[in-house]
Amino acid sequence: MGRIFETRKATMFARWDKMSKAFTRVGKEIAIAVRQGGPLPENNPVLRRAIQNARAVNMPKDKVESAIKKASGQGAEDYDELLYEGYAPHGVAILVETATNNPTRTVANVRMHFNKCNGNMGNTGSVAFQFEHQGVFEVKAEGLDIEELELELIDHGLEEIEQKESEKEGTVLEIRCGFADFGTMQRAIEERGLEMVSSSGDYVPQNLVELTEEQEIEVLKLVDRMEQDEDVQRVFHNLA
Repeated sequence: MGRIFETRKATMFARWDKMSKAFTRVGKEIAIAVRQGGPLPENNPVLRRAIQNARAVNMPKDKVESAIKKASGQGAEDYDELLYEGYAPHGVAILVETATNNPTRTVANVRMHFNKCNGNMGNTGSVAFQFEHQGVFEVKAEGLDIEELELELIDHGLEEIEQKESEKEGTVLEIRCGFADFGTMQRAIEERGLEMVSSSGDYVPQNLVELTEEQEIEVLKLVDRMEQDEDVQRVFHNLA
């Protein structure tokens, strides 16, 4: 009985930790958006995007409003968005997306994570060329004609549209475009009244690396360590 309780407690703490990390990440997105375009969502498409992402991780409305208010006030945290590059073991390319108020601390920590897991931190441009920066939007699919929507969005930079199943939202459409067309695509989606679930800028690998299960564990150990860092927003890799 005691072992079952400990297992449940560990699972519960893991969920809380994951939720806390998600709230921190979205909170930084909100702070950066407010700094860039002000606190009014109707006048700030970047903030609208951040609020949508907050809803996607079940961030309570009062916490969202508090984050906007905090970012609007005097002495608000000023975050730099920085991208670090390197290799995990076995030649797997890694991109580490960060938002930090202390770049000196962040670069030292990222380098440490690479070193601790037998990876190598690279210079700017050493890895990024292996990825394509894309805008990714998820919208609810109910009542939508995919072929018709595809034709409508091609002129707004659409590269790919795919139907997927989401555990929380049911059937969704994943819409991808080049990152340079992100704003254009966001406006097109909003103008059509589509119900957006989330949106982000993803780094999509052009070629994938196949490894053994044992080698994969080594790579994912580094990815997990990076994701636990408070300054890291997301980690991208080309592991198959």
